[in-house]
Amino acid sequence: MNPLIVVTGGTKGIGRAIVDKFVAGGFDAVVCARSVDAVHGTGRLPFAADLATRQGVDELANYVRSLGRPVEVLVNNTGIFQPGQIHNEAEGTFEQLMNTNVGSAYHLTRALVGEMIARRQGHIFMMCSTASITPYTNGGSYCISKFALLGMSRVLREELKPHDVKVTAILPGATFTASWEGSGLPEDRFMKVEDIANSAWAAYTLSKSAVVEEILIRPQLGDI
Repeated sequence: MNPLIVVTGGTKGIGRAIVDKFVAGGFDAVVCARSVDAVHGTGRLPFAADLATRQGVDELANYVRSLGRPVEVLVNNTGIFQPGQIHNEAEGTFEQLMNTNVGSAYHLTRALVGEMIARRQGHIFMMCSTASITPYTNGGSYCISKFALLGMSRVLREELKPHDVKVTAILPGATFTASWEGSGLPEDRFMKVEDIANSAWAAYTLSKSAVVEEILIRPQLGDI
């Protein structure tokens, strides 16, 4: 039986590239997003859920458990970006971004990590951002959420060390996805989604005695 990876936000961009990379490497992938109509192909198990809600997270966790298969890799990639500043962003922005970018990872990890601990095996990836370490003036609640996600990654790493479960935080800079289309900037100014997927795969394939705790990856010419 193929090992199983669970990828949230897995239908496009970085999430989809990670799904493609791990499926090519012999995995089956649970691919979760609010809409999974575009998910096709061998080894892909689509599941639609809104992970900004606790109900959506619970539905995904129950589906994964129903498969009766151990989760080898969990990629907490679900996230949204809303520009704005703390003093003037729209009411509710903070709650929306924290629920989506942090709450989904917190609750899904709690739901699935127990089985990893019991097996003393598993790898959790947290999709952070350069916004996890660099404050942006138009970042507002997005930066807050990504700082929090990196903090959670570091705490989780310390907690899971004695259980042989690995935790890797990925902090990508500007990556060419649909959100950057129409920016007017040349595509070669950005990283490719495959760069992030290849970095995750490289971290996963290390020996059992090694872990990449954090991957900071930026465009060659620096941040945009």
